[in-house]
Amino acid sequence: MHIQEWLETVPAVSVYVLVGVVIGLESLGIPLPGEIVLVSAALLAAGHDGINPWILGACASVGAVVGDSVGYAIGRKGGRPLLARLGGKFPKHFGESQIGMAERSFQKWGMWAVFFGRFVALLRIFAGPLAGVLHMPYWKFLIANVLGGIVWAGGTTAVVYSVGVVAEAWLKRFSYLGLVVAVLVGVTSMLVLKNRAKKATARTPAVSVPEAGTVPAAD
Repeated sequence: MHIQEWLETVPAVSVYVLVGVVIGLESLGIPLPGEIVLVSAALLAAGHDGINPWILGACASVGAVVGDSVGYAIGRKGGRPLLARLGGKFPKHFGESQIGMAERSFQKWGMWAVFFGRFVALLRIFAGPLAGVLHMPYWKFLIANVLGGIVWAGGTTAVVYSVGVVAEAWLKRFSYLGLVVAVLVGVTSMLVLKNRAKKATARTPAVSVPEAGTVPAAD
């Protein structure tokens, strides 16, 4: 069963909770399809009067901020050995190449990596734990975490909900052709932006990361 079809069978409160929990766990460092669940729920809200997009966006934002904060605490306490253990359990998400790319992004962009990492699936999983491992000052992490969580979760909900409402109107006028064109344009734009972000990150030179137990230089 498709995620959106399944969401239509559960009460609105359950949808809010599900979105918040899944996004929270993904932000904590567990590879879950948080973005897919959020997009599906927002599309469902566009055609379902019982689901409030404002509440949905708020729940997604809270889940993102809380999950990232917990991930930061775990990463700061676990250090590099934590990433090694995660690499053994989730090699496709926490392999050496993925960790290296995320580390280079953090070393180059700092707190901006936490903010913009919300919009890249890989960095969204890494952001909290890796910021803790790298001993990023918590106040910097908190600012980027809160702003990034609200902009990503709230913005995604608003955009997808609006597109869903428009698409529904198009379906009544132009059948499924209008929706197919809209989806293709949206997906193509997203892939182009993500590809450019990955290329920019790959060009950044590798930077060594402090081992667990070492004291980082004061900011």
